[in-house]
Amino acid sequence: MTMKNIKSLLTFEDYSPDEIWKLIKYSIYFKKIRKNSIKQTQELRSKTIGIIFEKPSTRTRASFATAVYEMGGFPLIYNWNELQLGRGEPIKDTARVLSRYHDLLAARVYSHDTLIELEKYSSVPVVNLLSDKYHPLQALADYMTIYENKRRIKGLNLVFIGDGRDNVFNSLAIVGAKLGVNIRLVTHSDYLPTPSFEKYIRSITRGNFEIYTEPKLALKDADVIYTDVYVSMGQERERKKRLRDFLPKYQVNQELLSLVEKDHYIFMHCLPAIRGEEVVDEVIESKYSVVFDQAENRLHTSKAVLYYLLGGKNV
Repeated sequence: MTMKNIKSLLTFEDYSPDEIWKLIKYSIYFKKIRKNSIKQTQELRSKTIGIIFEKPSTRTRASFATAVYEMGGFPLIYNWNELQLGRGEPIKDTARVLSRYHDLLAARVYSHDTLIELEKYSSVPVVNLLSDKYHPLQALADYMTIYENKRRIKGLNLVFIGDGRDNVFNSLAIVGAKLGVNIRLVTHSDYLPTPSFEKYIRSITRGNFEIYTEPKLALKDADVIYTDVYVSMGQERERKKRLRDFLPKYQVNQELLSLVEKDHYIFMHCLPAIRGEEVVDEVIESKYSVVFDQAENRLHTSKAVLYYLLGGKNV
């Protein structure tokens, strides 16, 4: 069973604002030394990291594996069906075996319950690389990117346009609430957050949390505009309904962005984007877009999380 003194990252619910800021600080440090052409460091020397993928991945797979390698460790990637998990082995058995080989386990899964069980039976830290409920590494990279562009986080107005039960939104809301961001969710009435999640965010927020069904009411003084795909992996059967509900009203396009009075907002997307659905090509390619900075920062924030969970000293 997991010892109580082992810290994992399944969601930022059990992380304090100070811990989150420390991770952002570490991320900035690792980005700085890489920019100085120091790509190979030794924080993970002699350590192996087991990385499990039940779902497809581009940025997560590339950034996390590269982070391990550049820190002197060895990333061993397991596709779900290459493990005995694909033949029905219990998660708890896999967890107890792999955690005897590796110093940390990370997994990208369909159900968050899978991660909960993996952590429960692992003797080493577990990192959530994405589940149906949360995407904590994405949120960390997002707020690092926001800080780079705005030089602050507290008090900013972040508008998320899309599914209010989206895993990316959930993690953005948790971290933003703890860091004092004013979060505005713009969504169709069929995609509101669960009552329990809304209650939780309102109970922890150091800023404001507001929900709108009309985009124009939320965008006027936006500092950050964020969207994600309308149809995530596993929701393909809902595709027609989701597109009917979200389009064209909630598409991030030039007409929608004309409602923003500030000329120094930034546009964000976790990628992959379905250009022509939730966002148009000219927005992603515009001067306001920082989507590829977000993607790059997934590498640096992965290093920060690995460093923190495996006992790194202050940098």
